[in-house]
This record gives sequence, structure tokens and C-alpha cells, in this order.
Amino acid sequence: MKQADVIVLGAGAAGLMAGIEAARRGRRVVVIDHAARAGEKIRISGGGRCNFTNLGITADRFLSKNPRFALSALKRFTAWDFIGRLDAAGIAWHEKTLGQLFCDGSAKEVVALLTGDLAAAGAELWLSCTVGAVRRSGQGFEVETVRGPLRAASVIVATGGKSIPKMGATGFGYQIAESFGLPLVETRPGLVPLTFAEQELAWMAPLAGVALPGRVSCGKTSFDEAVLFTHRGLSGPAILQISSYWREGQAVALNLCPGVDVAAGLRSAKQENGRALLRTALARLMPEKLARRIEAELGMEAPIGTLPNASLERIAGHLRDWRLMPVGSEGYRTAEVTLGGVDTDALDARTMEAKGVPGLYFVGEVVDVTGWLGGYNFQWAWSSGWAAGQVA
Repeated sequence: MKQADVIVLGAGAAGLMAGIEAARRGRRVVVIDHAARAGEKIRISGGGRCNFTNLGITADRFLSKNPRFALSALKRFTAWDFIGRLDAAGIAWHEKTLGQLFCDGSAKEVVALLTGDLAAAGAELWLSCTVGAVRRSGQGFEVETVRGPLRAASVIVATGGKSIPKMGATGFGYQIAESFGLPLVETRPGLVPLTFAEQELAWMAPLAGVALPGRVSCGKTSFDEAVLFTHRGLSGPAILQISSYWREGQAVALNLCPGVDVAAGLRSAKQENGRALLRTALARLMPEKLARRIEAELGMEAPIGTLPNASLERIAGHLRDWRLMPVGSEGYRTAEVTLGGVDTDALDARTMEAKGVPGLYFVGEVVDVTGWLGGYNFQWAWSSGWAAGQVA
């Protein structure tokens, strides 16, 4: 039976980082993945340019039963630490918006850097290799694989969540956690488009493709980013962000003109040309298709000069706080991340080791730590993988 010091399950962002760090300490490391290529999510992320981190990493931008759990790893391996590795490898990058960092070239450069570092450190990478049972064996663990059983003192679980199943995502990591008695926080899709009932879709679907900057709120949380109408409902960065906070039965509120005094603009349009239709004035603030829809919904298909100022105030109020009731989300099929996962109460925040199972570690998306859209989840993967790699 083949013997190693550390087995890493999953060759994604967290698994590759954990494998590199453990191997650099002289540990005999085997990284295993059922996919034919390592780092598949890295490769497709950011439209192929990999939004690899964010300059605004703070605890309040991560969702977890214990949002502060992530801080230890995030402070010890920071965004700048990862940037330093890209710089040393000559991988050019740029900041887009809201602190989001992207490669100038291809995300494949990041995958090549990580797999190159893994090989240089002396680790083995087993791809297209399905894993079966993971069990205790003496002081360590035995992992069944299609290449035969493998033993090691430590196992790092970096299998990701359930999001994007067409890329092979499964709940395998959660099964491993449960088999060793670790509690799970309920999982659900995150960073995902929201869907609506048939009566809403009747007017939403014709708006498919319409996008505009807006503010989307749910409860006390709001995001100012783009909103996109789709054939199934709503998407765009602001919607993906709020989806992680939204629960069934809750409404979301859209402010279609944040920072704009809509009432003043409508009064001005009324004075300039009272014969113009309301939609004409609204089209100064938003795409014309949406302006027509709002005009029809309010039943104000009339020259703006015939509308009293009180009506203009009511229109402005509607645009500031347009309440919509999603019925669900597009689910794991299109979700960028999985919320929930291995309960952080069961893990050591410094090492990612299971408190009751020495030698067993959980890193990345499989853990109940989920970041905002915009590079936060990659940084959690780098940081948590790095933390486990220092000790496993």
C-alpha cells in the first residue's frame, strides 16, 4: 500500500495551495482530484481572467455562523501575499472595480503557477482519480482510490461545495465530515440569480438583457452594483450578492436610481416639455424598455404635464423602493458558491484541523465560510489552504 504524509482531496484553489505549502515543508504529499485537469474553477472564473482576490478583505464580507472564524487565516496569508506570488512569476494583474483584482492575461496562468509550484515542491498530483471511503487507520488515515488504497498521517479535505455540478461538484466533503462526526451548517446556493413566479415573468422576460446600475436590498443588507433582467428573473452582480442573504418568503427591494433626486428630475422634465410622456422622462434615468414597463405598471401613460407633483413624488418613491418577491434561485446549477458547510465550531481557526479528529483538515468552500462576489472566496481558499499546509 502506498504511503504518504499528507493526502489532499481536491485540486482546486484551496487544495493546490495546501499541497504546495505542505510539500515545501518536506512532507510527502499526494493531491487527488476526480477531474481531468487541476484548478477548473480557477480557469473559468472571472470570464477566464480569474478574479483572484480583493483588496477589501474584512470579516463582515464573509457569511458564516461565525464570521470571525476566517480572520486568523486571512490575516496570516493576505491578498498581498498572493499578489506577491503572481508578481514573482511575472503574472500581470489589474484592479477593476470595488477592489477586485484580475489577471491581465488568462486564468490559466494562475493554474500553471500553482501546478508548477506543486511539482517543484515534490508533491504528486493524481488526476482523473475517483476517491472512495476515507477512514481511520492506526494513527493516520486510509483513503480508497481507483489507483488503490493510500495511507497518510494527515488528510486535507478541499473538495469544494455543490455549486456548478456540471464541473463535477458534489457534496463529498460533507459526507467525509459527517462520517467523522463533524456537524454541518445547512447548505444552500449562494451568489446565484433569483427566479420569479409566472405572473412576474410575464413582464420580466420581455426585459431580458436590460441592465442598469442599482441598489438591491434585503433586510438590513444592500449592494450598489449592476442589476440584469433575464428570462428567469433577475441577475447581475447586485442580485448575486443579495442572493446570499435572501431567504424564501423575503422580498427584495430595488432602488433603480440610487443617489438621484428622481422627483426633482421629473418636475424639471415637466417644466421643460409638459407634452412629453412619462416614459420619455424616465428614459433619462434608465433604459427605455424599463421606463415603458414602469409607466405601464403605474398606469400613468399620459403626458407628464398632466401629472400633479404628488404623483411625481409617488413615482420617485416607487423607483427608490420597488418591492419584488422571488420564489427561488437558479440553484447550484449556476451558483458561484455554496453557503454553509462544515461547522466552524468543529475546526481550529488557526490550522483548519478538526478539533476531535487529529490529522483531519477542512479548507476552502467545504467550510461554512462564504465570501462576497469579487475575489473574496478565492482569498479564503488561498488563506485556509495555506494555514492547513503549515501544519498538516
